[in-house]
Amino acid sequence: MIRIGFLIYAENSFNFVNTIDAFEKDIHLQVDFLKSFKKQKPISKSLQKNTIFTGSGDSLISSMLAESFSEGMVHAMDPLDLYKNKHLVKSKRVYFVSISGNTITNIKVAKLTKKSIAITSKSDSRLAKASDDVILLDAPTNHVFTAGSITFLESALTCISLVKPLSISKSEEVFKKAKFDAKKSNLSKKVYVLGNLLTFPIAMFCAAKFYEVLGYDVHYSRIEQFSHMELFSAKRSDTVIIFEEKNTHNRQLAKNLARVGINVIHPNLPSGKIPQLLYCIFFSEFLALYEAKKKHKKDCHFVTAKKIRNVSNQMIY
Repeated sequence: MIRIGFLIYAENSFNFVNTIDAFEKDIHLQVDFLKSFKKQKPISKSLQKNTIFTGSGDSLISSMLAESFSEGMVHAMDPLDLYKNKHLVKSKRVYFVSISGNTITNIKVAKLTKKSIAITSKSDSRLAKASDDVILLDAPTNHVFTAGSITFLESALTCISLVKPLSISKSEEVFKKAKFDAKKSNLSKKVYVLGNLLTFPIAMFCAAKFYEVLGYDVHYSRIEQFSHMELFSAKRSDTVIIFEEKNTHNRQLAKNLARVGINVIHPNLPSGKIPQLLYCIFFSEFLALYEAKKKHKKDCHFVTAKKIRNVSNQMIY
């Protein structure tokens, strides 16, 4: 048996599941899910000053969104950094984001904090048992382990709602636009995804989907930092995706990149922070999905890359 994410499967079970189809189905479940999403009551500003959000992979991205939407009031930190620097959590209220609730570093840190709250889909997980409180995630899925989409969306919105009043509107319209825009986008195998204060975590999420679904070499960066660092590794025909409303600065960046032969994808984002966030999430998922379909892939890369997955499991659990 192997354990991946929040479910346990027999090794051979992957031979009978088309995980790309499962990924697509989970993406489409998000529209109805948003209509019934249960937001949390924001914690007070005084508590936010003494609060850390932490997690790994997509869960760290959700934590980073809490930090961004709180305008730096709460902090997002890597769980291993917290474990190696135990003094950072001794007097803190810490939210642990983990779909499985079984990542070992989270569990170790939860035992050290002043107050620990697990944000997880498993109420009986080791993290839930080690924490003082639990916020239970219950988004519907197709019960096939695949690249994260709806589970990430729920954890991200839950984290944001804990630091800021949350209102979701026109989600179906945003979903359709992201799907349409992604379908007409053309990618090279070398991709850079750029974001700002609110969208940089989603640039990271976008890269993660390409890692998981396709095994592509994708980089994520803040818009300003890209021009100082990652740009110097870019070559003609590479792709740069910009997750920010069009303005004088990023229009100039796009123009300069196009002039040297770099393919720029700079979609028109909807107005409003939450619609922009949702758009970038959906757009990222559809980009990875449609690229997989173009390559006639049936399974996500991380499913077929068994040796690499085993290394991941050994380090995570």
